[in-house]
Amino acid sequence: MSNYVEMWKDLGMDLDTHDQLCQVLPTAFGDVYLSQENRPEGMGFWDFVVSEIHGIRPSELIEAQKKGQKVFGTFCVYVPDEVVIAANGIVTGLCGGSQFWVPGGEKVLPKSTCPLIKASVGARLDRTCPFFRIADMYVGETTCDGKKKAWEILGKDVPMYIMDVPQMKREKDIQKWAEEIAAFAKEVEKFTGNEITVEKLNEAIRTINEKRQAMARVFAATKGSNLPISGKDRLLMTQIAFFDDPSRCAQMCNKLADELEQRNRDGVSVFPAGTKRILLTGTPLAIPNWKLHHIIETSGAAVVCEEMCTGTRYFENLVDETQTTLEGQFRALSERYMKNNCACFTPNTGRIDDILRLAKEYQVDGVIDVNLKFCCLYDTEGYTVEKALKEAGIPVLGIETDYTDTDAEQLRTRIGAFIELLK
Repeated sequence: MSNYVEMWKDLGMDLDTHDQLCQVLPTAFGDVYLSQENRPEGMGFWDFVVSEIHGIRPSELIEAQKKGQKVFGTFCVYVPDEVVIAANGIVTGLCGGSQFWVPGGEKVLPKSTCPLIKASVGARLDRTCPFFRIADMYVGETTCDGKKKAWEILGKDVPMYIMDVPQMKREKDIQKWAEEIAAFAKEVEKFTGNEITVEKLNEAIRTINEKRQAMARVFAATKGSNLPISGKDRLLMTQIAFFDDPSRCAQMCNKLADELEQRNRDGVSVFPAGTKRILLTGTPLAIPNWKLHHIIETSGAAVVCEEMCTGTRYFENLVDETQTTLEGQFRALSERYMKNNCACFTPNTGRIDDILRLAKEYQVDGVIDVNLKFCCLYDTEGYTVEKALKEAGIPVLGIETDYTDTDAEQLRTRIGAFIELLK
């Protein structure tokens, strides 16, 4: 990525420290991804994006800024991309999936904060993530206490807007979220200088719905007994989707889905017949966190689905496209986003329902419940998840981990034993 050095300089990045990351990432990606055999040709697009992860998309964002567009950096699947797009803004994800950034976050956060939050703050403060440097505004939300405090730190030198996510799912909570989306829309209009109209919001809703439908096609390809793509590759597609242009993402996902569906017709699989099928559930796996998928899929099993924010929560459920007023559209957006079953909600029986439904849809042999260390919400909910799965007769393994590799062999031993149990 040497062609982007001048761009990184202009962004005020710490080039020496950033070079360390650039030297490590290709090797890690090669070991995890390029070592796979018989990968779908359609994965070439995502391989290319990762090879230029801090270059090609950042350069597109900067060119858009030169033309007057505003870039909004987001952290969570509850932030409605549709609102930003309707105001001719651009949404991008922000870095937060590597141990590389954690020490920077620990300079200002307790070590007992989850690694995702520490990595995000470290990526910003240490000036090693171009997306954090480019974003004109950060959009946070109140899905956990650690994030709430992180927003106070990140908002000191970049405009920060925080959306207040309800903690229950009653009718008045759905209405409250609709009002919160409406308030966010007003802020986006003010920040971009562009009015959000019914027509523009309808177009944005269709754009994001098309992206969701395209991603759903890729996931659906692993519902049958044939497995035309690895869980690692599907995870990579999902991780990049948070950063990419939504229309291009939909196009490339549909292209990949076409290939996978043909592979299924031809009986082309990337795993031997009889490979045990695993559903992952729990905390999100931000790029480049590929550790668990790699361990599972080099231990004799396949990850066929993720009930995570970097999984089905990101694309399931479409926004109603028939509304003819902004008020109706905000309500439709609220109804769709409130169907996401984050562990921040109480009660959260909807997540249990999702896990049991997905386990059946994807014909899984077992479930691995993943908790990032110090994430109290998912850690606490793990008891309920495991209880429900055991009652349903579905084998389950609970795992707590972080971004380091120090527990890799221990995890491989536990996961390997779990897979043997399934056999």
